[in-house]
Amino acid sequence: MTPAALHTRACDLFGVRYPIVQTGMGYVSDAGLTAATARAGGLGILSAALLSYAGLATAIEAVQARTDAPFGVNIRADQPDVERRIDLLASTGVTVASFALAPRQELIARCKDAGLVVVASIGARRHAEKVAAWGADAVIVQGGEGGGHTGGVPTSLLLPQVVDAVDIPVIGAGGFFDGRGLVAALAYGAAGIAMGTRFLLTTDSPVAPAVKDVYLSKTVDDTVLTREVDGVPQRVLRAGTVDALLRTSGPTRLLRAARNAVAFRRIAGTSWPAMVREGLALRRTHGLSWSQVAMAANAPVLYRAALLEGRVDVGVMATGQVVGLIDDLPSCAELIDRIVAEATAVLRGLGCEGKVRADA
Repeated sequence: MTPAALHTRACDLFGVRYPIVQTGMGYVSDAGLTAATARAGGLGILSAALLSYAGLATAIEAVQARTDAPFGVNIRADQPDVERRIDLLASTGVTVASFALAPRQELIARCKDAGLVVVASIGARRHAEKVAAWGADAVIVQGGEGGGHTGGVPTSLLLPQVVDAVDIPVIGAGGFFDGRGLVAALAYGAAGIAMGTRFLLTTDSPVAPAVKDVYLSKTVDDTVLTREVDGVPQRVLRAGTVDALLRTSGPTRLLRAARNAVAFRRIAGTSWPAMVREGLALRRTHGLSWSQVAMAANAPVLYRAALLEGRVDVGVMATGQVVGLIDDLPSCAELIDRIVAEATAVLRGLGCEGKVRADA
């Protein structure tokens, strides 16, 4: 039996048993991890930002071959073929379209017309208000302790601020890893939690074992928020190539970026015109200089080197500060069952033990 408090608006919106979301992480949230999360009762989100269109179609098929549970796909609002990708999601039966960057109003409308649930990841109240007014169904709110691209306001302040500002379900992200955090998020008024680092550190994650060992060895002080990876503030581990990037001169970084741009184009099958268009979009969206746009070419290659190839000496590993509180590698099913059990125990301790419902 699950406490009624753990069945939230997010569960009904996404069609899942538990208000737990596995975020879309490049090179991490593959078909295996997404399907494992969905089977366990959470919302798995397949990362498509670094996939070609054909690769995305193949990945969606792979998830659906593993589970018939609902799942989402995370796409970038600034990709040149984003409209085509939205149409692919709708035509293949994907239920949730997740956006790493706040989508344009017309993209939200296109998703809604296609019957997709739209979830936007945001890092500021004004962004949540904007996408809610445009028709987004839910927002994932990431505080500054979260991994990857993030802001400076901690989750404990940003989450209640956004909850008070919008009427749609709000999912808290940044610093969550257990049942206590889930109950805390619900107490703030959130409809659930989203986790990246915690799902990265599971047996279902495709991340190389040697890299998982590095993550497990780190403390909450072993991360850094830096612009040196791709020009946008990003929280990563103090490991691998990060220290070298922090010490490297501008010209050397640009030379490395140019080499990595060539490598990424070969890996992803992206054309040069498409890469130029994406660079222009970065300039418009984030106000980056041309040197920062060039630096952004580093990121996909450096992520792949560490996460999939296990080359921790030359790669970059995005992470939340919560990495210092994680010390094991459960399966997704074990993790979600544990979080639900812990949350149930916390609620019972708060006097909520009588409010239960049978699992769907």
